[in-house]
Amino acid sequence: MIDSPQSRPDPAPAASAVLTTAMAGAVAMAVAMGLGRFFYTPVLPAMMAGLDMGPAEAGWIASANYAGYLLGAILAAYGWAEGIERKVALAGLLATALLLLAMGVSSNFVLLCAIRFLAGVASAFVMVFTSAIVLSHGLVTGKPWVQSSHFAGVGTGISVSAIMFGLIVLGDGGWRMAWIVAAVLAFAGLALVSRYLPQDVMRTGPARKEPPLSWTPALLALTIAYGIFGFGYIVTATFLVAIVRDGGGSSLFEAGVWLATGLAAAPSVAYWLPAVRRVGLVNVFAIGCLVEALGVAASVLVPLPAGPVVGGVLLGGTFVMVTAFGLQVGRQLAIESPRRALAMMTAAFGTGQILGPVVAGYLANWTGTYTWASLAAAAGLLVSGAIVLVFCKTRA
Repeated sequence: MIDSPQSRPDPAPAASAVLTTAMAGAVAMAVAMGLGRFFYTPVLPAMMAGLDMGPAEAGWIASANYAGYLLGAILAAYGWAEGIERKVALAGLLATALLLLAMGVSSNFVLLCAIRFLAGVASAFVMVFTSAIVLSHGLVTGKPWVQSSHFAGVGTGISVSAIMFGLIVLGDGGWRMAWIVAAVLAFAGLALVSRYLPQDVMRTGPARKEPPLSWTPALLALTIAYGIFGFGYIVTATFLVAIVRDGGGSSLFEAGVWLATGLAAAPSVAYWLPAVRRVGLVNVFAIGCLVEALGVAASVLVPLPAGPVVGGVLLGGTFVMVTAFGLQVGRQLAIESPRRALAMMTAAFGTGQILGPVVAGYLANWTGTYTWASLAAAAGLLVSGAIVLVFCKTRA
């Protein structure tokens, strides 16, 4: 995405321009990910009650979104958007806002699945193409904080949506109103991003066609582990607030748990960086999986109010970081073909995300509780961290 036919790198932008670029990236991630992907989590219990929907149906709707994200990420890996990254990103944000609005006026199960599928495609486009622009500006200017600020938008979006949902609960608004207000916030975010997002990707040199991917044992192990991680984290990321509702928590407490998750996620990439410098990416990936597994287990094993809060904080504090740093490990293991490696890892990750809510939903239906689904997710996270630690330790 960053390479181009130009033979000389673009001039570095001014410091103030880099700051507004990072801000635009954070807002775009807040809209596409915090609202477009993860707002389903706090609204889910009210939707399940309002539409008389069980965990299995809720899991299928969630998985439709992740299937759309997988397709969008795969489509974005090709070169068709070269030079029009900004237009595609803005189109994705517009689609996100419209699809949030559509969720607020829909009731049919198949239609809800279709809406969430399209929302997944849109969020993937925004993530990929906005990141291509924003991170390239940070790279050219030598500002590593741009990456942290950009990905902080995910947690910021989660936090804003949690506060908004809490206010709607206080105002006796329903789940449909929540989706509509989320759409209004998304349109506001679109206006900000369209004002401050730069026109182009910053180019760093001539284009270079990547050779075929060399599947070393370490890269294969990492890709498998990344898919298992996708399965492990998404169960709690989808059903955390439903777990609170299942345990008898109030609607305001549900919003508070989701707020804690977002507040922990926003600075997570930044506050794990010192650990990366001390022990390396691979060890931090494994530690993150362990910490997250403890949170996932705590969310169902520790009674309210502590369990879901601990689960939300540990989930928020790790899932963005593990996702980002896992891709960095992939780049190190496939220096000659980093884009191909990232595309394959994203495919594995997406597959895990699709399977997670479906498996968890059926387990919850079968057992009458989210406990076994969450413990299966925690086990998956431990397996993911162990695989990376054993097979990739000497390579990254």
